[in-house]
Amino acid sequence: MSDQSGCLIFAHRGGNKEAGGIADDCMDAGGTTSWMGEVEQRREQLPRAMHGAIADDCMDAGGTTPRMEEVEQRREQLPRAMHGAIAENTCAAFNYALQYPIDGIETDVQLSLDEVPVLWHDWQLEKLGHPGKCIDDFNFAELEQMDFAGYNSPDALPEGALSLQAFIDSYRGRCSLDIELKSRDGESQQRLESKILQMLAIIGTSAADGVFISSYSLPGLIFAHRHAPDLPLYYLLSGHHTQADIERLLTDYSFLAGFCLPIDIHNEFIAKLLREQGKGVGVYTCNNKEEIQKALDLKVNILITDYPKLALQLRDS
Repeated sequence: MSDQSGCLIFAHRGGNKEAGGIADDCMDAGGTTSWMGEVEQRREQLPRAMHGAIADDCMDAGGTTPRMEEVEQRREQLPRAMHGAIAENTCAAFNYALQYPIDGIETDVQLSLDEVPVLWHDWQLEKLGHPGKCIDDFNFAELEQMDFAGYNSPDALPEGALSLQAFIDSYRGRCSLDIELKSRDGESQQRLESKILQMLAIIGTSAADGVFISSYSLPGLIFAHRHAPDLPLYYLLSGHHTQADIERLLTDYSFLAGFCLPIDIHNEFIAKLLREQGKGVGVYTCNNKEEIQKALDLKVNILITDYPKLALQLRDS
């Protein structure tokens, strides 16, 4: 078995999909294979009156074979707070992930109308009941009054928008932090640069405490490097990128500390190329045993997942 201990496990926006209660824990990360060894542990965490409900409905009358077609029906009988994953990019998600010995957290940063860096992934706020509206349509004070935690579960404790400053203050030093700079189509260069300067004012301009910036925006990374030449910057690749593209990027943008690419396109040739160039390698989003094991076998530096518990189990086994 190859040495996997050097791979860092990062919780993707808090790795919230493992927090979905017993219904989700009756299935593996791919949502198809039952983890029967988990059922009894999870049912003990339910109120006693609920023990005979979903846990038993994951098995047939003989108590041995999972009846997966029953899971969704029975999970609807649980309190709403246990139905789904914890809302991503919230303190609840990050605190849940930190129950496990994860190495890092990945999160996303956008800019409010009054130029406060805020944690949010989607381009629009449809999940929060504001279809067609974006983070930059609201001042931070308005975003603080919205509930960013309740869209997955109405019973979740409300949380307003989480600023990058509050995130850094709360989680820096507890684990490494991958701060993804979001840049949507049509965003002006001036606003992109303003966002980066605001982020750097909070993060700092040197490598410290395992904090780094990643982005799909190459212009954004170039600008960030100009103002923070010692801060590690990772370029996020997409599924269309090839090894030839990576070779060109290595030549043209040697300042990059590394690349983060979809696990689907990663292979031994790209791994060898980046290793020989001394570049860091991250992969996303590894959400089943096959993807996680592939990343481990290729000896990536950073593995980003919605299932950090599973990734830790496979890495440390």
